[in-house]
Amino acid sequence: MIARLVGILVEKNADSAVIDVNGVGYLVQLSGRALDYFSEIEGEITVHIETQVREDAITLYGFASYMERDWFRLLTSVQGVGGKAALAILTTLTTDAIALAISSGDKTMICRANGIGPKIAQRIINELKDKPAAIALLSSVKSENLSVKDISQTSIPANAGNFVADAVSALLNLGFKPAEAQRVVQLASEELGEQATLDSLVRLALRLSSKH
Repeated sequence: MIARLVGILVEKNADSAVIDVNGVGYLVQLSGRALDYFSEIEGEITVHIETQVREDAITLYGFASYMERDWFRLLTSVQGVGGKAALAILTTLTTDAIALAISSGDKTMICRANGIGPKIAQRIINELKDKPAAIALLSSVKSENLSVKDISQTSIPANAGNFVADAVSALLNLGFKPAEAQRVVQLASEELGEQATLDSLVRLALRLSSKH
């Protein structure tokens, strides 16, 4: 089994790339995030690999980090979630965002990924929320300013000076672009008013973003 490739990115497509390792080109399926990351590196790259063997094909899935690879393994352990669907989720959501969606039971967030419907999203939540491996990953996920636990458990008065900034920071850590994060947080803040908590503001902002 191939577990890692160290080589040069010589060709890239929408969802795959060719990695040249000592003159041998390996076709590797990648998430959009991983492809963007590797495209910015000049020279050798290190790609963490998950190898899937079937009767008719051997497929290499590549990742920029162990965390992304481990989430791919968990996602593909869910019935009905294949490699393509797992990569779609990892393209749309950061690993922090996946952890948040599962821990909070937010299937709408998972449905942001291309080709993922409500039934599959709910199945992902149901099957992974109690798995020991998933729990270990969930507990290890911490962003620079806000952890999954912070998002799901913290309640802060809406009139606190740093409240909106914290919510925007949370969305930035989940992979949102600054302008989009500020836009949906502002909309959520206006809708919730003074009764908002950090938890409800982030959740509503995520729902609003999925509608646009």
